[in-house]
Amino acid sequence: MAVYIIAEAGVNHNGRLDLALQLCDAAKEAGADAVKFQTWKTEKIITKSANLATYQQENISNKSQSQFEMLKALELSYDDFIIIQQHCRKIGIEFLSTPDEECSLSFLSTLNLPFIKLGSGEVTNIPYLRLVGSLHKNVILSTGMTYLSDVDIAYRTLIDAGASSVSLLHCTTNYPCPVNEVNLRAMQTLKTAFKCKVGYSDHTMGIEVPIAAVAMGAEIIEKHFTLNQNMDGPDHKASLNPIELKEMVKAIRNIETALGNGIKSPNKSELEISKVVLKRIVASRPIHKGEYLTEKNLTVKRASEGISATSWDTIIGSTALYDFTTDEPIKIK
Repeated sequence: MAVYIIAEAGVNHNGRLDLALQLCDAAKEAGADAVKFQTWKTEKIITKSANLATYQQENISNKSQSQFEMLKALELSYDDFIIIQQHCRKIGIEFLSTPDEECSLSFLSTLNLPFIKLGSGEVTNIPYLRLVGSLHKNVILSTGMTYLSDVDIAYRTLIDAGASSVSLLHCTTNYPCPVNEVNLRAMQTLKTAFKCKVGYSDHTMGIEVPIAAVAMGAEIIEKHFTLNQNMDGPDHKASLNPIELKEMVKAIRNIETALGNGIKSPNKSELEISKVVLKRIVASRPIHKGEYLTEKNLTVKRASEGISATSWDTIIGSTALYDFTTDEPIKIK
């Protein structure tokens, strides 16, 4: 099954519908399977006095505003999201959005999305997880900032509440995330523990780590992108630009093709090459019919015909059925 690539637009539309639509176009052009946004009503997710996170403080120009003010400026309306979904259908890319509170969950449920994608901040939100599970939808849950025991409770809560399926994304919630904090092997731990589809939501700079995640078995990749990394906003600097996103998608497709089916056997081109590369048993000196074949009159070399060198132990001690000249491949019939 192909890796499902989510181009995370997030809040990189800066609260503008026109930029949101351009992000959809860029995700489609890059070859992503889906473009994902975030849907919320600011009053329902944060207090007016909440401070900015450190990375937000560093990445926005108006450092005196509260987190409430920043999020309010980035908020899109429900009508905007209807337009975005219609645009995604028109251009042929899946539309996703993370519901950050109950009203937005209810709204997005009316859009018949293929997944409910939940951010890491909801892993410990038991009542919300129960509500999400009760919708009997497929769920993708990011797992940053949490212990395996937290993920276990969240996973069981969603399943017990009725979720059709739950996929887990390993994630390190840091923007940008330094590579020494990634711990990709934790993704494999999730796979072992829950026997579910797993993937990786990446916040590192560049494209190397999500590509490595695919090589390690990720079936879903989520990666932030922006139209311009120099735009004002909390997430632009930790996001890929459209060219980098396209490069990442191409590399992932190459890696998943290279992974193959896991069966160890020569492919068609190798079968042809093997005829002149794999070693065969030949005469190391002239051999007369009836002479015993031994280590003294046989050797192994590349040859276009003859017996494979894997038959060496079978041939040694047998009798020559023909005369052989030096370097002539040995025949037994």
